[in-house]
Amino acid sequence: MIQPNNPIGRTLNALDLIAQRQKALSSNLANMDTPNYKRKDISFTQYLGGTANPLETALAAKMGPSPVSVETSDEKVDPATELSEMQKNSLLFTVAARRMTSIITEMRTVINMGNS
Repeated sequence: MIQPNNPIGRTLNALDLIAQRQKALSSNLANMDTPNYKRKDISFTQYLGGTANPLETALAAKMGPSPVSVETSDEKVDPATELSEMQKNSLLFTVAARRMTSIITEMRTVINMGNS
């Protein structure tokens, strides 16, 4: 099992959390006309805030109050808000995917240097 103390583990956890948030936002859109439906969101500020990476810490300040908690609210689902949040989530995914690519590239460089 990958520990969240290493860069790969942190990035994988972030990708998992982003995927969970995307599911929650999609569910909000799918159920916006369902009577008594409560809007859901996933926030993971505490998870990101516990890392030493300044980018992740800066993102944490913008994300929400707790790690992987499903928050519900009585507010009506606004499609424009949900789509905006999905776009923000997409940007977070892009950052995390690029981070993973960078980590893998660094690992390949080290391996190739060891083989020379």
